[in-house]
Amino acid sequence: MKAIILENKNFDGLVLQGTVKPVPGNGEALVQVRASALNRRDIWIVQGLYPKIKVPVILGSDGAGIVSKVGEGVDTNWLHKEVIINPCFNWGDNPRIPQKDYSILGLPANGTQAEFVVVPVSNLYEKPGHLNFEEAAAIPLAGLTGYRALFIRGELQQDETVMVTGIGGGVASIMLEMAVAIGARVIVTSGDDAKIAKATRQGAHGGANYKNENWEEKISRLYGENGIDLIVDGTGGDGFNQLISLIKPAGRIVVYGASAGKPTQLHIHRIFWKQISIKGTTVGRDQDFKEMLQFIKNYKIKPPIYSVYSFDEFKEAYLEMIESKQYGKIVIVP
Repeated sequence: MKAIILENKNFDGLVLQGTVKPVPGNGEALVQVRASALNRRDIWIVQGLYPKIKVPVILGSDGAGIVSKVGEGVDTNWLHKEVIINPCFNWGDNPRIPQKDYSILGLPANGTQAEFVVVPVSNLYEKPGHLNFEEAAAIPLAGLTGYRALFIRGELQQDETVMVTGIGGGVASIMLEMAVAIGARVIVTSGDDAKIAKATRQGAHGGANYKNENWEEKISRLYGENGIDLIVDGTGGDGFNQLISLIKPAGRIVVYGASAGKPTQLHIHRIFWKQISIKGTTVGRDQDFKEMLQFIKNYKIKPPIYSVYSFDEFKEAYLEMIESKQYGKIVIVP
């Protein structure tokens, strides 16, 4: 089978080549991958910025396809089903934090950027009928991360105001869809006016370009007297202090990433004087994935797809992700 394999810990070490098709073991299924989506995680691994990188490895956490073979102990009714893959393994019993052997598909286990992938059948779910394979492949990590950030850690309710930073990224763009679906008022930020405009067309109340002077004042005009109840941030950096300033007293800030790095200083006094709750989050457990997928079905949510590339064009797909110009997900198909 063909697969995109990372042979060395750098971009030049990423190659498309033939490899042995995997065989499902006890409790596993072989999925013919029809589409795989890129995540920032893939970029960090290629750039050598992710912990415990072991090569060679087939990258890719997100995927959707058709079950072509099952191992021992697996109900044969799974054969030929169209499925979406939960890429998270071994969360454990504690719903708040994962256990030590928690892992994500695509490192250390071979991932979805291949014609076939083997996964435990317990990680398979039937593909929602309103999604094609490309849309379904765009759901897993971004959908799970966004759902947990908004509703489990962020406790977002109908009619509340939520600010989503860095709109255009896979997680941020699907969170917009989710928050709008329940009737929340969504405000966005970006360094790209075109992305803010698109988010507004997708249901956001408005947004501000954080590269402009006094962008916080524009945000203040958007949220009005009621204030911002929840901010969900995947950026971090020195702009985090501005989020602390913008959130209403007793508001919540949920952090799921730090693409801009660590803040050089933190306005601690504002945190305690305003009685702010700051929570961290990462992807999620099996139950979270199940709930997220049901939410996607109930509201007929479709994740924004920015571009679709063939396996032969995988380097263009990775470069596009590195440039961060996309709004939504970048998908690769065999």
